[in-house]
Amino acid sequence: MPWLDETLDRLADKPVCGYRPGAPPAVEPTALAAMALAAHRRMSPAGQALGWLAEIQSSDGSLGIDAAHRTPKWPTGWGVLAWSVIDAAAQPSPSPWHAQAARGVAWLLATEGKREQAAPLLGHDVDLVGWPWVEGTHSWLEPTAIALLALKAAGLGDHARCREAVRLIVDRMLPSGGWNYGNTMVLGNVTQPNVQSTGLALAALVGEAIEPARLRPSIEWLRRTLSPSTTTISLGYAVLGLAGHAASPDEASQWLAAAYHRTLQRGASPYALAVAALAALGAACPWYRRDHRPPVTRHGTKAEPCSCTPAAREVAHG
Repeated sequence: MPWLDETLDRLADKPVCGYRPGAPPAVEPTALAAMALAAHRRMSPAGQALGWLAEIQSSDGSLGIDAAHRTPKWPTGWGVLAWSVIDAAAQPSPSPWHAQAARGVAWLLATEGKREQAAPLLGHDVDLVGWPWVEGTHSWLEPTAIALLALKAAGLGDHARCREAVRLIVDRMLPSGGWNYGNTMVLGNVTQPNVQSTGLALAALVGEAIEPARLRPSIEWLRRTLSPSTTTISLGYAVLGLAGHAASPDEASQWLAAAYHRTLQRGASPYALAVAALAALGAACPWYRRDHRPPVTRHGTKAEPCSCTPAAREVAHG
């Protein structure tokens, strides 16, 4: 795919990147660029990106928006995910970012969304705890999905926090399928699904013991909603989420190529290019490595032992 080679060349030229060309380097686009480059065997520039993330990691293990803004800390999940997929690929020897991944995992496990007082107008279970955008606030869908992906990649898919995160994501599913940023209802009105949120939620639920009929409305809504004009970032997350459930549209490659050219015309956002390069991997995206998945329990069967990375074992067992 010529567009993909060109995308990887652009990312490799400046792997420590921001949301748009010329913007300050930021954690989210740099972590996504690192994963895309590494998955496509561009290891040297991927290492530059991972090294920059390590340089700006705070002493508590968290990552902020960028080097100048250490809060809010929700991007920590992206850093942990990037370090962990590389750490797992380096086994049996730890990667150079093994310690950073372990510290990031510790921060994620220690951070919780705030429980709210139950109210019928909210429409979701406020006792379920995931991760917030900002510490000290309520759990939201997207940071919870990102943290779940990260902890699974670190080998902690069977941890209690991950199991509760799965319940939260399923609970926040909209009645007709799909997800929005967090709520199912606002002031008694059912909210509308969002493409990016739905793609991320489906990606986080890959490998979970959820009845197919429960996810089918969300998968079908996303497939119906995608089109050749879907924005690059939304399309990328949607393709990733669908591919993890073997439901990627036949036109995915064609749509990603068209989205790449639109992205160039609109300024060549490194963030958008990184998401597209990951989406091009489909089910081969490193988020979905088999050894990252949690033990699957169906109808009361016993879970298989967890295949944890060294970073995860250090946190889980002290």
